[in-house]
Amino acid sequence: MLAAAQAASTAPLLWAQLLGTARRGMATSLLRVPPPQGLLRPLAVPERLLLGPGPSNVPPRIQAAGGRQLLGHMHPEVLQVMDEIKAGIQYAFQTQNRLTLAISGSGHCAMEAALFNLLEPGDTVLVAINGIWGQRAADIARRLGANVYELLKPPGKYFTPQDIEQGLVQHKPLVLFITHGESSTGVLQPLEGLGELCHRHGCLLLVDAVASLGGAPIFMDQQEIDVLYSGSQKVLNAPPGTAPISFSERAREKLLKRKMKPLSFYLDMGWLANYWGCDEEPRRYHHTAPINSFFSLREGLAILAELKARLPTITTVRVPEGYNWKDITAFLMDSHGVEIAGGLGPTVDKVLRIGLMGCNSTGANVDRVLRALQDALTRCHRSRL
Repeated sequence: MLAAAQAASTAPLLWAQLLGTARRGMATSLLRVPPPQGLLRPLAVPERLLLGPGPSNVPPRIQAAGGRQLLGHMHPEVLQVMDEIKAGIQYAFQTQNRLTLAISGSGHCAMEAALFNLLEPGDTVLVAINGIWGQRAADIARRLGANVYELLKPPGKYFTPQDIEQGLVQHKPLVLFITHGESSTGVLQPLEGLGELCHRHGCLLLVDAVASLGGAPIFMDQQEIDVLYSGSQKVLNAPPGTAPISFSERAREKLLKRKMKPLSFYLDMGWLANYWGCDEEPRRYHHTAPINSFFSLREGLAILAELKARLPTITTVRVPEGYNWKDITAFLMDSHGVEIAGGLGPTVDKVLRIGLMGCNSTGANVDRVLRALQDALTRCHRSRL
């Protein structure tokens, strides 16, 4: 009697298991694309010292922050982290701008956010180009329908106030774009006096600080910069995917006076300002933010605030005559586990770019990359001159 009762009670469970197996078998029989063999193996990521122009190595503290359990993007704890990120960006930028936040995207995304929100079709923008990032900004601005004028310098050179004023007088732009740390050429652009100069000519100053923030001094308010943006993956030592950005009151007023909405909803600064608590209105859902990336960015900004470290970030070294830069970078990666990069844009084939950012900025790492380069010069093939 007991055995019969037990059999009756297990029968539904057994039936469900058999039915599930049958359904899985039917579903599997319909597959025409087999499971990728690579995904059936454990993830393997090599240990490397990243001394290129970015990304840089992520220290254990920031790795741990990014590995925390996920929370909802509107949870009060996440909004608190966002508030702390805002304060950290204000410190890193040295600004009191209320419209300060982090874009859910890379530094390129912040570049687009700045241009999408500042410019409307028909607006005039002057782009200072001495490397690839000015080229990219000009490309984006043209796609927006802006009137784009280029102020050109050869790779390795920077713009003087006289260069800038000549362009302002000639073209009368609403916005000047300039790169603070031009990582493709290794040039640090002096910013002193440019904000005041732009404002005297009725122009807003937009600065790209992706490669320089935290490594070279920048003072947004004192230097009268109107829009400043950076990225998470360089000196801040966080994974790529979040981008600090800030708008001055002058720039914010330009946003409020737009005749049409920005072309991108995702990068609409009105929506983003509300989500980040910058407009004193109740926060509304805009997009599902990369919560764990925010945790990492928060820790990167915290470390910057604790260390107050500002070091040069990228050194460009001319490729020795007779050598191929690809041979050198490949040798360093394969034989020494060290990443450095070749040139970018106008410096392709001409230079090696070595990044020292955040936790990677140590004497031991300098010695390590110098030994690796010395080894490369003796081991890599050299063409006859």
